[in-house]
Amino acid sequence: MRKYSKTIFLIFIAAVLMIGVPYVKTPGSCGLSLPLAFTGAIFGCGGEKEPAQQPDISQRSMAFASENENKNESKKEHKVTFVELGSEICMPCRMMKPVLERVSKEYPGQVRVVYHDVMTESGKSEGSKYRIRVIPTQVFLDSTGKEYFRHEGFFSFEDIDRVLKQKGVN
Repeated sequence: MRKYSKTIFLIFIAAVLMIGVPYVKTPGSCGLSLPLAFTGAIFGCGGEKEPAQQPDISQRSMAFASENENKNESKKEHKVTFVELGSEICMPCRMMKPVLERVSKEYPGQVRVVYHDVMTESGKSEGSKYRIRVIPTQVFLDSTGKEYFRHEGFFSFEDIDRVLKQKGVN
């Protein structure tokens, strides 16, 4: 029995953590529960749903257009706004950056790409606004600003392309 006591004790501790920890919120106040934070740290953030707020560029937010293009884009009507909610410290979020750049290059004028780093002060409010559970989260808004699709975790360009074509993006 002594031989297994250490293993039994560790299993007991793991069970207590799995039952009790979901009710503890992380100090980052981005709405992620502690088990999801641990899972994200171990397996590299993932999941599906909900967005974040738009931080300014000085806080590692990025829009994939220059300021002049942003002014012109506000006058243009985009078919889709693609909102990416992630963080610089999340590996799947970093893997999404080339995909975001490709989307902005493939569909100029049709798709507006917006990125929010939810680990920054301005990004936390965007995370709350879109009620994200995990990062990265992709939110697709139609031309009226209504959400029509959401995905959590890494999302390939091919999959994004299919979602964009639902709204007539060519």
